[in-house]
Amino acid sequence: MVMSEAREALTRPLLDENPVTLQVLGICSALAITNSLYSALIMSLCLTSVLAFSNVSISLIRRHLPNSVRIIVQMTIIATGVIVVDELLKAYAPDTARTLSVFVGLIVTNCIVLGRAEAYAVQHNVGLSFMDGIGNGLGYSLILIATATIRELFGTGGLLGINILQLARDGGWFHANALMLLPPSAFFIIGFFIWGLRSWKKDQVEKRDFAPIPVGEISSD
Repeated sequence: MVMSEAREALTRPLLDENPVTLQVLGICSALAITNSLYSALIMSLCLTSVLAFSNVSISLIRRHLPNSVRIIVQMTIIATGVIVVDELLKAYAPDTARTLSVFVGLIVTNCIVLGRAEAYAVQHNVGLSFMDGIGNGLGYSLILIATATIRELFGTGGLLGINILQLARDGGWFHANALMLLPPSAFFIIGFFIWGLRSWKKDQVEKRDFAPIPVGEISSD
């Protein structure tokens, strides 16, 4: 029973309840830093680490956390994890820290992190909370990495500094599409991911708030 719950907590956010495609969370960073696969990988690692740390920490103190200060304590824990990750980046990968700029710091306000703390970690034990943090981090990472791969490959003709598609300027056949390196391209790519996933998994399609009235039934009054 425990193993099945842990497996579900880890795998459910990948496709069935992906935080980006189903809940449309974490979009800002997905639009801003996915023009580079390397940046997307680092951002994915940062957010997954903060998610796992915050979920575990909040789960540990959940029985001693008064409702009156619950959100404040959760934000403090999340901010602590973000500061540690940000300082590690500045110490060991300063160029990457400059590239990601404010987006690592903005993990504090990322709805995925606070949402999992509030919806899951305060109600489950440490093991399940850790698996949920890793699972949601991987779900976010899956969309981020897929988007970055498409954008960098077709925007530059290569990935991680390695030429894959021979550019026309070097005597090849491929013409790099600079539009793919601009934020709007990420918006459309993620939109196609959402459309494809909801076409495959019909239960993710949201119900209409209202039913349109057929033209023949509209009153002339």
